[in-house]
Order: sequence, then structure tokens, then C-alpha cells
Amino acid sequence: MRHLNKGRKLGRTHSHRKALMMNMVTSLLRHERITTTVPKAKELRSVADRVITYAKKGTLHHRRLAAKYVNDPAVVVTLFSDYATRFATRPGGYTRIMKLGPRKGDAAEMAVIELMPASEGAPAATGETAAVTSKESF
Repeated sequence: MRHLNKGRKLGRTHSHRKALMMNMVTSLLRHERITTTVPKAKELRSVADRVITYAKKGTLHHRRLAAKYVNDPAVVVTLFSDYATRFATRPGGYTRIMKLGPRKGDAAEMAVIELMPASEGAPAATGETAAVTSKESF
């Protein structure tokens, strides 16, 4: 029985699954969009959302917790500087999964997992803050 055992095994050992998720979350945060199989994307969603929530909290403890999941120190810096402000007003659901259909070689169901765009109420990260604040003053 699988009481209190959540998560998918993905046909791998514990250490292999952990390394796979670390590499995938690092790639997702670096490129903002990756293509993988549907079960891997569903597992990655929970890990990526957890890491982004750590970034939103922004403390040294949460930076160290996020560094456990992200292999590249440059991606950790980007996570805490860019993604924390990008998702500051979003309460959750930082990723989206879109199914692509079966893969040609082995008919595995493929999907694209990507980070959501900035929230509607928050100003974009492209320097439009002055324009947004001037419009709000009316």
C-alpha cells in the first residue's frame, strides 16, 4: 500500500529522481519553457512552484532551501531577483502545462511546461513602471 507516499516514481531510484528534478527545475528557471513527458511535467510543477514560493519569501534560509533544488548559482540569483518580483502578487500556480500529443519514437505523451507571464495588476519587468504609476494617479 502507498499510504502517505505521494509523487511518481518515474521508473527511477530516489537519487536519480532527485537529480532529474534538480536538473529540470534549473532548466525551467533558466529557459522559462521546456518540453518533456506529461508525468515528468506534473512532478516538476510541484517542485518549481515550491522553489518560486521560497524566492517570494526572500530570506537567507529560503535562499538556501531553493539552492538545494537549483544546480546553478546564477539561476538562484535570477530566481530571487526577477521571479520573486514577477510573481509577488500571484498566490500560486506559477507554471502551466500544455499537452503536445504523442512522441514519434515511443508514443510517450509529451507536454510543454512553462512559467506564467507576469500578473495583470503588477507592472511588467520591461521598465513600464513609470507609465503604469502615472495612469493610476488619475
